Amino acid sequence: MTIYYGHTYPGDRIGTRWQLMKDHALNVARRARENAEPFGEGERAERAGKLHDLGKYGELFQGRLRGEGSGLDHWSVGACFVKQVYRDAGLTLVIQGHHVGLQPGDAQTLNDLKLDALVQEHPLGLRLTEAPPDEANSKKLLTRLLADGISLPAAPKISLLPGQTAADMLDTRMLFSSLVDADYLDTEEAMRPDDRDERPINETLDAVRALAALETKLGMLGQNSDVPLVTRELRADLMQVCREAGQADERLWTLTAPTGSGKTLAMLLFALTRAARMQATGRPVRRIVVVLPFLSILDQTVDEYRKLFGAAGFGKDFVLEHHSLAGIRTDETRGGQADGEADQPGWEARQFVQNWDAPVVITTSVQLLESLHANRPGACRKLHRLAHSIILMDEVQTLPAALAVPTLKTLARLSSEKYGAVVVMATATQPAFDTLSEAVRESGNDGWQPREMAPASLNLFGRARRVNPVWKLDAPTPWTTAQSWIREETQVLCIVNMRKHALELARALEAEPGLKHLSTYLCPAHRRLILKDIRAALEDKQEVRVVATQCVEAGVDLDFPKVFRALGPLDSIAQAAGRCNRHKKLESGELRVFLPEEEKYPTPAYRRAAQIALSMYRQGGLDLDAPTTFRRFYEWLWRYEDTDLEELRDAVRRQDYPEVSRLYRLIPSDSLNVVVPYEQGRKLIWEARQEGITVDWMRRVQPYTVSVFRPASGVLPIHLEPVNFRPRGGAPQPAADWYLAHEGSYDEHRFGYLPDGGSADPSTSY
Repeated sequence: MTIYYGHTYPGDRIGTRWQLMKDHALNVARRARENAEPFGEGERAERAGKLHDLGKYGELFQGRLRGEGSGLDHWSVGACFVKQVYRDAGLTLVIQGHHVGLQPGDAQTLNDLKLDALVQEHPLGLRLTEAPPDEANSKKLLTRLLADGISLPAAPKISLLPGQTAADMLDTRMLFSSLVDADYLDTEEAMRPDDRDERPINETLDAVRALAALETKLGMLGQNSDVPLVTRELRADLMQVCREAGQADERLWTLTAPTGSGKTLAMLLFALTRAARMQATGRPVRRIVVVLPFLSILDQTVDEYRKLFGAAGFGKDFVLEHHSLAGIRTDETRGGQADGEADQPGWEARQFVQNWDAPVVITTSVQLLESLHANRPGACRKLHRLAHSIILMDEVQTLPAALAVPTLKTLARLSSEKYGAVVVMATATQPAFDTLSEAVRESGNDGWQPREMAPASLNLFGRARRVNPVWKLDAPTPWTTAQSWIREETQVLCIVNMRKHALELARALEAEPGLKHLSTYLCPAHRRLILKDIRAALEDKQEVRVVATQCVEAGVDLDFPKVFRALGPLDSIAQAAGRCNRHKKLESGELRVFLPEEEKYPTPAYRRAAQIALSMYRQGGLDLDAPTTFRRFYEWLWRYEDTDLEELRDAVRRQDYPEVSRLYRLIPSDSLNVVVPYEQGRKLIWEARQEGITVDWMRRVQPYTVSVFRPASGVLPIHLEPVNFRPRGGAPQPAADWYLAHEGSYDEHRFGYLPDGGSADPSTSY
């Protein structure tokens, strides 16, 4: 009897330690079923596991394992079999895409998926695994699978029905996630046993014990006399309503509370209260996922959670920190691997991508939301972990308006009875997402009608009033006047809209005592150090004058007596106010909002939002402490902003997974990753020049990277050096989105990355 193998073993050329194809198929089927059982798709996932590598039973593939040839497609045979026999459109796409990514799923494309068509013209230039690849030989592969002891269920008599909605796409991605995670894990164990993840597998959330640790922490904070009594009372009231909400059964929630009121811990209290209740009923919450828009907030949240749970005796793996990273774009990653076994750089990516097997996951909005709309195996791998989880989304006002409806459709499906996830959207400036409910509603979800945790009767915003807004919007303010304002104060924060403006303003004030500059022209490692210095200066009552961009808003824990803010969107102005008299140590702080003489904004949408804020001011003033003000702002804004991007909506209707993935971007794709010579960044730059870059290098270099827009002219400054990506065992190829900054183009003392390369002209930018 012929023996068929699924994977080789490093260093074993004769096959004594190779993995049997039967073992691989059954292992993946078992794991995929376990992954999909929480949302009722265990049977389909098991079927996918058994059939996903049907093509590996081909003689050409077995020869490939022995080093005889390459460039084989081993996934399309299984996909075509599922389409023809089981008439399951979603499962067809899942098997077809488990190496190359989910492909378009419209009726015509599915109908065109045929083995004879792939023989004539394969989109990736590959061959099938049995020669000649006719129907009779394709049946041989199935016969070999069955002879290997792998059983298959009977085929139902149904029609092939392609999906039509965002809910259908999420259903396919969740099944896809179940398969690819199972496949990755079994393949890694078979081929790379030394690289196995050492974290505990399937560690559960001990919500009762974690809740006790949090309640102990809250009790200590409530006795902290360094915090004014009125603030402690407000926070205690917020915590109580979150406890009460944790006893309710709704799955869609908002938490609207002022900055400085303790939302971070309040959301966690809600989640652990609910999880502890569910644990007692035998229906445990699988994990808590905390989603934050910026790394600066993520850093401080991770520190806070790890101290909390570490002190209570939980292990270091109880909290998983997962940053989003921009990867590389090469022909390989655009179109999929050239060969299912030789997925370079896929092997390294498997070690790099987390599958979120932890009780508490802290991640970014980019990582969660783009993964929920992705088509690549690595990005989708973790999605099945979201079923029966609690997702805490902070600072939700940062969601781009054009992505509002597609995002809410996906989250509404995730919170449906099928997946059972709980979604909380928290902010001090709550968008009126409920007004989009009818646009969100479709087959598979019930629209968007969340319940608010904090009732208006608590009057949180009125009790938290701590800032006196001063509006300087009747005439433009010269930059020289803004400079004078900053010089007059000993502790002040000035926030502007453009990195260029922040850099120019900081340079003009360079001689002032305690001057600090903060923008995303500083790499994350540099920003962390500057923030630490600022907090120390504020605590010690030293002079500190900070010129910054929006990177200090939305959750960054700074407390200045005075904050100056260039006109921006209303939610940004309110977030700036949150850095003023944050802990209410003064009777009242001052927020001074001014109209700069050079009125420029990062994007057209940002400009429109700023102009709406200006119009609201001119029509009767602005009350930053009234939630109704922000509801009116968003209702007005959405009259002029498309909340359901037309191209994206059409791609969903066509079930075009690659196009949805391309269009759903929280961060513009026309940006470059620039590695700067700051601290360890120098060593990593030297390493890249000597050896090229790898996925592991991209992970290590994150703290020393800044993002800049690709120049419209296409001509890059001479101080940016291109770099090659070095795949394992493959030829180097240009990494289109990665560049190395030369010495002199980064000021590690104050200004960070200098777009002019360090020349004397501060106006040069791109």
